[in-house]
Amino acid sequence: MKHINKLFVLAGLASAALYGCTQPGNNTQEKEMDEFISGLMDKMTLREKLGQLNLPAGGDLTTGTVQNSNLAEMIRKQELGGFFNVMSVEKIRELQRIAVEETRLGIPLVVGADVIHGYQTIFPIPLALACSWDTLATERMAQISAKEATANGIAWTFSPMVDICRDARWGRIAEGNGEDPFIGAMMARAYVRGYQGENLHESDSSMMACLKHFALYGASESGRDYNRTDMSRVQMLNEYLPPYQAAVKAGVGTVMTSFNTINGVPATADKWLIDDVLRKQWGFKGMIVTDYNSIAEMEIHGVAPLKEAGIMAMNAGTDMDMVAQSFLNPMEEAVNEGKVSKARIDEACRRVLEMKYKLGLFENPYKYCNVERAQTETYSEANRAEARRIAAETFVLMKNENQLLPLAMKGRIALIGPMADAANNMCGMWSPTCDPSRHSSLLERLRAATKGKAEILYAKGSNVYYDAGMEAGAVGGRTLQRGDNQKLYAEAMAVASRADVIVAAVGECAEMTGESASRTDIRIPDAQRHLLEGLVKTGKPVVVLLFTGRPLDLTWESEHVPAILNVWFGGSETGDAVADVLFGKTVPSGKLTTTFPRTVGQLPLYYSQTTTGRPDGDPTTFNRFMSNYIDCPNDGLYPFGYGLSYTTFEYGEMKLSSETLPKGGNITVTVPVKNTGNYDGTEIVQLYIHDQYADIARPVKELKDFRRITLKKGESQAVTFTLTEDDLKYYNADLVYKYDAGAFQVMVGPNSRDVQSASFNAE
Repeated sequence: MKHINKLFVLAGLASAALYGCTQPGNNTQEKEMDEFISGLMDKMTLREKLGQLNLPAGGDLTTGTVQNSNLAEMIRKQELGGFFNVMSVEKIRELQRIAVEETRLGIPLVVGADVIHGYQTIFPIPLALACSWDTLATERMAQISAKEATANGIAWTFSPMVDICRDARWGRIAEGNGEDPFIGAMMARAYVRGYQGENLHESDSSMMACLKHFALYGASESGRDYNRTDMSRVQMLNEYLPPYQAAVKAGVGTVMTSFNTINGVPATADKWLIDDVLRKQWGFKGMIVTDYNSIAEMEIHGVAPLKEAGIMAMNAGTDMDMVAQSFLNPMEEAVNEGKVSKARIDEACRRVLEMKYKLGLFENPYKYCNVERAQTETYSEANRAEARRIAAETFVLMKNENQLLPLAMKGRIALIGPMADAANNMCGMWSPTCDPSRHSSLLERLRAATKGKAEILYAKGSNVYYDAGMEAGAVGGRTLQRGDNQKLYAEAMAVASRADVIVAAVGECAEMTGESASRTDIRIPDAQRHLLEGLVKTGKPVVVLLFTGRPLDLTWESEHVPAILNVWFGGSETGDAVADVLFGKTVPSGKLTTTFPRTVGQLPLYYSQTTTGRPDGDPTTFNRFMSNYIDCPNDGLYPFGYGLSYTTFEYGEMKLSSETLPKGGNITVTVPVKNTGNYDGTEIVQLYIHDQYADIARPVKELKDFRRITLKKGESQAVTFTLTEDDLKYYNADLVYKYDAGAFQVMVGPNSRDVQSASFNAE
């Protein structure tokens, strides 16, 4: 015990010096950390070093005692460096005690978890958060999530997920930031800042972030989860890798490899991606962990059995193995056989130990096990209020015919649909710590908001799907009580007949997006479509509250429903946030970060496409020998950047400070924006560019900047952007990062479709 305490004291002295200030790259601080870890590793056997590289799941602790669990025995044998998804501060504290008091060297454990968009105070899903275009709100979400998670023993989150996705069939589109690399990079930085703060060591409410999934997971073929990715390096570097690089530049502590193969190579063993790009080109010095069992799955890919797969992953630069245990017994054999060098094992072990050192775990292994904090700082009123405010920012008003919204609090309002009274589905995917018993359903919160002013009538109206088997697969563990299809429909029509206005809470349920939730039909499910048709036929005004974790085909709804408010999955405070926007307390300001298609057959679909030699110049006229479809226009139903407000904004004439961008200089772009409506509101002003003649075909538009401005009714503001040559650069066919002298277009507007443009020349 004396040895253990001395180890922690020495670590504390060194880490206090290392993290006592926030200046990066301090050689003295790095030296002190290096000396401490070198001294510790000198005492470690090969087996103990390999144990640090092993990360099992903690699921076996849900039953039985911690002391007698299989995981506890592995700790005593020093066969693991940490664990994940143990959701109990008491259990985590006991496991940490075993690690520091019942092992030879007393090396603390690191505990990770899937804290994706909140711990117990659940925020909107990441795709929704991106649609706020509010990086400060996203950073605040991450801060609160870290505060709650660290109070409950969690020091490491497997977030942010920054995979670019342009195919709405892929369920995990809900977990990312959309289709665009610029907004993706902005959000990536915000997540890292929020989770990690300024000083991980000094703060007990910050946690280590884990960038995922490296790389290109969002481009899986056919939008099918775990599927392969096949992509040129030009496309990787220009369109898919920037958000990952942004997170690395922001100082993310760890990176997770992805499940997919990339041009036939499993990402977990892709030396070019891990060693060349991530380590050498981007300068990443942190720890790299696999995704769940991905090394073992290399055998299923047909690449290598477990031992050889582990060797490939280790030699490619992967440091920690989640679940597969290929870095334990098989790796010990591989080292003894000379197939993996001891130096490479030392390198991987050092990175795991450095992670723990930076978290302050050597100084205080119980730093993240404060039971009092867990009781007072989890799901607090202040956190819930912030979640409610942020949720309202993410809602996207997609249609509002004749200014039907906001609704007046009067008369009879019919709330109909399977999502109306489904508290357990408000949090959305990847919310394992959500406790639906602690928050209310949409129905309950709308009734509370309108008490004494309006009557809220209710009917479920339909099941999610007509087919019970289909619904069972869609809802996962978040069961929705089924009813008789005909009776539910009849009840809905009876309730609708008594109402002045109908609010339909329809769309996807929580588990219809997320991991392993790909869909080939991205319309609202059949039973709910039939319900909507019936509600529209009543002749009453209908508002759709759309619950979804992906872009949907809303062609019929857009043509027939007067108002559509996309509320995504807003988290634990969804009910109050929806009430705030529905009745006008808060004016919607969200804008899409994914294009909504007209039909699934257009996928993948995104705004920044490159033109062909035969573009379809007139979307209203079919041209046989042009790049188009014979049955559908090329463009989406709702474009990237789109979102309405209860007020209106008028854009004046855009002006450039010069028609020439000098080498090393800049151009200022200014556009006046006026709130011409009857509400104070927030507008997201977007700037795009187009390189007219380049070494390779370039996108017709690329987002390069945006401004989120709030204007009182009648107020105007001159919005200014500055363009430099860095905004023009891209990777050409030779992978040279450059820009082209010559003609460019600059475009400004409220979305990617409705823009005004001007031209300039770059020297």
